[in-house]
Amino acid sequence: MADLVAIARQHLDLARSGDNGRSAELLVHDGVLRQSVIALTRGSELGEHNSPHAASLQVLVGSVEVTGQPATVVDAGSLVELTHERHAVTAREDSVFLLTTVTGLEPEQVARG
Repeated sequence: MADLVAIARQHLDLARSGDNGRSAELLVHDGVLRQSVIALTRGSELGEHNSPHAASLQVLVGSVEVTGQPATVVDAGSLVELTHERHAVTAREDSVFLLTTVTGLEPEQVARG
């Protein structure tokens, strides 16, 4: 079982001491499901990128802005569904979030498709 509070604290410390203001770890990889903890220092961003099949972002610490879909500010304790549009994430303050994604279809789902 993952201790998200401890993991968030660890990655925020790593982001603060790193050159790029970021730190991340893949916590869950089960078939097409991925859950990652991502820490960004204030002003750091994940540049614009394509969305996976489905995704959500839950802020554990701080506040981030998601752009590229209707711009959305997401504060600690909040969860937002990400649209299928290209988007970016910028830290409004030192922040940590849990990113949940579905990256594709399992081979047996494609065969049945």
